[in-house]
Amino acid sequence: MMDVKQYMHTLGRQARDASRAIARADTRQKNRALLAMAAAIRRDAAKLLAANARDMERARAAGYDSALLDRLQLTEKTVAGMAEGLEQIATLPDPVGEISDLKYRPSGIQVGKMRVPLGVIGIIYEARPNVTADAAGLCLKSGNAAILRGGSEALESNQAVAACVREGLEVAGLPAAAVQVVETTDRAAVGELITMKDYVDVIVPRGGKGLIERITGEARVPVIKHLHGNCHVYVDDRADLAKALKIVENAKTQRYGTCNTTESLLVARGVAAAALPDLGRMLAGKGVEMRGCAEALAILQGAGIAADRVKAAVESDWTEEYLGPFIAVKVVDDLDAAIVHINTYGSQHTDAIVTEDYGRARRFLREVDSASVMVNASTRFADGFEYGLGAEIGISTDKIHARGPVGLEGLTSQKWVVLGDGHVRA
Repeated sequence: MMDVKQYMHTLGRQARDASRAIARADTRQKNRALLAMAAAIRRDAAKLLAANARDMERARAAGYDSALLDRLQLTEKTVAGMAEGLEQIATLPDPVGEISDLKYRPSGIQVGKMRVPLGVIGIIYEARPNVTADAAGLCLKSGNAAILRGGSEALESNQAVAACVREGLEVAGLPAAAVQVVETTDRAAVGELITMKDYVDVIVPRGGKGLIERITGEARVPVIKHLHGNCHVYVDDRADLAKALKIVENAKTQRYGTCNTTESLLVARGVAAAALPDLGRMLAGKGVEMRGCAEALAILQGAGIAADRVKAAVESDWTEEYLGPFIAVKVVDDLDAAIVHINTYGSQHTDAIVTEDYGRARRFLREVDSASVMVNASTRFADGFEYGLGAEIGISTDKIHARGPVGLEGLTSQKWVVLGDGHVRA
């Protein structure tokens, strides 16, 4: 293979050329490509699972942790989910070319905003082979070209999905370079991708905190990012405790290795003695270790929960993204204290309140400074598919341009358009 710099710049030039073709492709052509990709994934499900099994075998042999293995693994359900995501994207309105806020000005001209593609999007991700399909679909529908750089641990899985993507583009008569998957595992490829200002318009990193900090620090291209997901559930003293038990169980134990998994549990002092024993027994029964403040610790230990499932929290536990069977537990005075704790220690990703008090729910929604804020629902819903975006390119904790799950609109920008009929400025 040619040297990495030359290889990446070749991908960049091809992507820039392809982005112009994709930007002018009509909705019918893009939808045809999406549906053909989905059909290819369904047809080749066995091939995708076999490729993923080989990646999983190498990852286990290399000693990767359980959180990464969870993100890496494909199942029949997740393969079907990739296809369904592409099909759902095909049903969504095409944002490209949409003109909004068109208004007449006193001069007689009409002024509005048109939604347009960003251009070329570079996506860097670890594990998660489903990102290959999600990113391809979202970038295509929003009129962008994409350069995808997956982790070496998912190389065969990503290449198998990429073959289905290329087939879909070919069926629709669109350039194959509209979605390119980097084939080298050389880490230098990432360094090139994040500095190719002439070819790449935005970078979206998806992976661990170390990867995202590196990308953010070294990139010369704008980055849409989130650093980590320290998500909270706050059980208010006006909560339905049966709902709280159900929500905490799902938010913490459905999957451990995702960024929308709850890592911190806050309980109002007024219900702590009633709520924590049942919550603690449920978490312990699921194999979760609780790291509690002194008050939480006393209640949990007094409820007879095994000592190896309850330990004293240290300061770092309040900011930790465990990505495993651990949870920080703290008793707080009230709603005000919960909001202060979340805004101090949280990662501005996703936070939830369990309460039957409408006013407190409204305050929580207004005052918690996170990309997704929820009432009486599991943090696991913070996801592009669940939000009706078809899929997501990532979950942004930035405040500018895109925030939360990034779907089609997050991959576009707006430009001003002016309509006149021979108008001149006086």
